[in-house]
Amino acid sequence: MSKILNIIGGGMAGSEAAWQAAKAGIQVVIHEMRPKVGTFAHRTGNLAEMVCSNSFRSDDHEQNAVGLLHWEMRQAGGIIMEMAAKHRLPAGGALAVDRDPFAKSVTDALLAHPNISLSSAEITTLPDDGHWIVATGPLTSGALAESIRVETGAEQLAFFDAIAPIVYFDSVNMDVAWMQSRYDKGDTPEERTAYLNCPMTKDQYEAFIDALLAADKTEFKEGETASYFDGCLPIEVMAERGRETLRFGPMKPVGLTNAYDPENKAYAVVQLRRDNALGTLYNIVGFQTKMKYGAQKDVFKRIPGLENAEFARLGGIHRNTFINSPTLLDEQMRLRSKPHIRFAGQITGVEGYVESAAMGLLAGRMAVAELRGTPLAPVPHTTAMGALVTHITGGADAKTFQPMNVNFGLFPPLDGMRGGRKGRKERYKGYTDRAKQDWQDWLDGMKVDAA
Repeated sequence: MSKILNIIGGGMAGSEAAWQAAKAGIQVVIHEMRPKVGTFAHRTGNLAEMVCSNSFRSDDHEQNAVGLLHWEMRQAGGIIMEMAAKHRLPAGGALAVDRDPFAKSVTDALLAHPNISLSSAEITTLPDDGHWIVATGPLTSGALAESIRVETGAEQLAFFDAIAPIVYFDSVNMDVAWMQSRYDKGDTPEERTAYLNCPMTKDQYEAFIDALLAADKTEFKEGETASYFDGCLPIEVMAERGRETLRFGPMKPVGLTNAYDPENKAYAVVQLRRDNALGTLYNIVGFQTKMKYGAQKDVFKRIPGLENAEFARLGGIHRNTFINSPTLLDEQMRLRSKPHIRFAGQITGVEGYVESAAMGLLAGRMAVAELRGTPLAPVPHTTAMGALVTHITGGADAKTFQPMNVNFGLFPPLDGMRGGRKGRKERYKGYTDRAKQDWQDWLDGMKVDAA
């Protein structure tokens, strides 16, 4: 049998899997159909292109589960975290990046590696032999998605992802908007001013909600039902759940002081986060939307400070697919009916750039061990990696399985006690201390670098 590892999909998961395997001396072929075959959301042919937010979320590795995942990936020599650090943008406590240079640097590094080659031919069916990782993400091509559906014998699960709009900075009215990160988070003045803030009075907020609810929205095709991942809800869907929902969500005014009127607290605040190193582009935080393009312009220009906004990209909505991993995958992330095929990334039912890349990292290392014929110890379920892979490969209830971000609720309790016995801050620190030790021990026991 061939000792080549084939990876379908060059997104976060596929790129990370390829890097891990290539570093270990394995020959890798990345099968990425872009730019020959495009998708709704992608704009380039670069690997690891960011199609929604430009943020990898919190980088706090002592009090946040996703920050811990960042730490674990760095310890494992992950390319996604390495390039994110090189193209980091000020974003308070979050890890945000300049998306285009980031993707280009990942692409350049992968294609420069002597063990990696790239094929642009579209893979339309699940292969019958060889060593494969399917990391096609939420925008799996129709033909391959159908092949997966036929093989698994189940109806294809689906939900809908929405994309937030991006605004040109020089079109923002800075006589109204001011720069400040929430609670002034950040180690430098630049980080503490990485966000633009647009304040609203109660009357302005109520008028905005009215316009949002009345706006023309994308209609679904006959037979489609709109199921959304809670971490990426369109703002209209949030507003439909209650008029105050946005004010306690992406528009919450806490931790912010209006530079032009410091004595009066805004009723609601819209935040925009820097989207590129030049500071010429800002994305509207949490404003994923399914409004039609014309309606978006009308509604978003009601936001104080954005009356004359010009948009580099408007929001949009696309179909996102994933498999029922607890039923279909074994603990090595292999398809039970075709164990020469592993799945990784969002198609497995993890949600988010970081989680997708992390599952690619594990799939790549698992494939290396299999190709070498060496045993691989189970990933400790006390780690962020282990908690996440355990969840998708059997820890979750298959009947109610839905996409999941990493969170401390997936971790086993500390010292056999339920979390309520400890304060949250102490508990989270306990999770991360335990995870770091167990993750480092696991890495030390699995030497993947080529001899």
